[in-house]
Amino acid sequence: MLLMMAVRFSPNTPTPRLTCSSSVGQAPTVRAHTATEQPGISIRTEKRKYLVLILAYTGLLLLIPYVLDYRDKSVEHARHGLPQQQPRCPDLENTVALLWGNGYRGNGSEAAEPPANRSQARIHIYLHATWRTGSSFLGELFNQHPDVFYLYEPMWHIWQALYPGDAGSLQGAVRDMMNALYRCDFSVLKLYAGSQNITTSFIFGWKMNKVICSEPLCDAHKRHEVGLVKEDKCAKCQKRDLRELERECKKYPVMVIKGVRVLDLSTLVPLMKDPAINLQIIQLFRDPRAVHNSRLKSKQALVKESIQVLRSKKQTDKYKRLLVPSNRVNRAESYVSSAMELICDNWLGDMMLVMNSPPWVRRNYLRVRYEDLVLHPMEELQRMFHFSNLSSFPALERFALNMTHGQGYSSDKPFLISSRDAKEAIYAWRERLNMEQIHQVEAYCSEVMRQLGYQKNGSARDPSFTVYFVSMLIRTL
Repeated sequence: MLLMMAVRFSPNTPTPRLTCSSSVGQAPTVRAHTATEQPGISIRTEKRKYLVLILAYTGLLLLIPYVLDYRDKSVEHARHGLPQQQPRCPDLENTVALLWGNGYRGNGSEAAEPPANRSQARIHIYLHATWRTGSSFLGELFNQHPDVFYLYEPMWHIWQALYPGDAGSLQGAVRDMMNALYRCDFSVLKLYAGSQNITTSFIFGWKMNKVICSEPLCDAHKRHEVGLVKEDKCAKCQKRDLRELERECKKYPVMVIKGVRVLDLSTLVPLMKDPAINLQIIQLFRDPRAVHNSRLKSKQALVKESIQVLRSKKQTDKYKRLLVPSNRVNRAESYVSSAMELICDNWLGDMMLVMNSPPWVRRNYLRVRYEDLVLHPMEELQRMFHFSNLSSFPALERFALNMTHGQGYSSDKPFLISSRDAKEAIYAWRERLNMEQIHQVEAYCSEVMRQLGYQKNGSARDPSFTVYFVSMLIRTL
């Protein structure tokens, strides 16, 4: 309304003034005058017009925080993992009832009980993420903790051994491997070793593992010291039998597995309900546009996994088109871009599953945004360690701070864990993606972005939009 008033009293439009006049023996007539006919009145009228215009613009600016208040709450909810409002979905509620059991309908009226015996000392955590979300950095924070037995991408062995199997058909094998690993049974790895001799050097990412590369298994590092593992030193460690690693595994009060090969949370429900495992989940999200930018940068390394993800939906009409490369010149880029749509769909499915889950599930689930993790590392570290029943300490906090305040972002080795400039890592997509790519991601990830509190490009919270709005306001006044 204030904007309408400003337009109505625009100084370029003369305001008519009605007067009534009559002569003797004549009927009164209505005559219209304009302010320009009377110079004295004109000045006062023009001042009033400008005053109204300024007040209108001021009122509009004052209203902006209230209009965007809902968005602020959305961001806060997204940061702390609080559920957003959503319409009821009977099909989803039926699915949730089947997953959680006990007649739970996901509407908050019933409280499905958690499995019995959930108070055992050992804690099992899965870092649930997808490719290029910053999950390696997240995992490294747990890898550094002396009370954590950490495994980096152990399900990689399944995907490599069973390629080109589609990702959906591999989910059962992925869950079975996790079930064994959380019980410190590493013999499951022999199923995917072929003729290789199974030792600690067989485990994917072993040269970065603090347990394998530290005493007592190796004297390259001391377990309580914080710092990245030197791969060249760890490579000289003696190869150990997996039974020795199993014995070490059982000594630790917390076991953490980081992976990107669980497509959706429903795969992990049996492990969450198993009282012997009591699986807790930390799910990492990141701005889909930043994920897409990073995936394109690493497209050659991700093309095989992207095809496997796409094949998991090959029978669904919605996704059949994604298996046909839109860019036949650069098939790798086409497959990597198409998989991004499925990733956002899986993210949205995970959010809805958690929103409709029993209270004990939400207590064992933590949502983390990459942007919050690198911009506020101390706060997020405390939050994650509290969730994991771990204590933080100054050396680890300094490590987290230093890893997010490095120089630059680009690297010839995109999968290398190194100190980065957090702000550059967050906003690099603005410079590297063209508008067509940005709008494409925003189109099929719109609901995910809304739930997570990410603003669309050119929205009122976007810096470029703010500059544009202010410049237009100054020009008008």
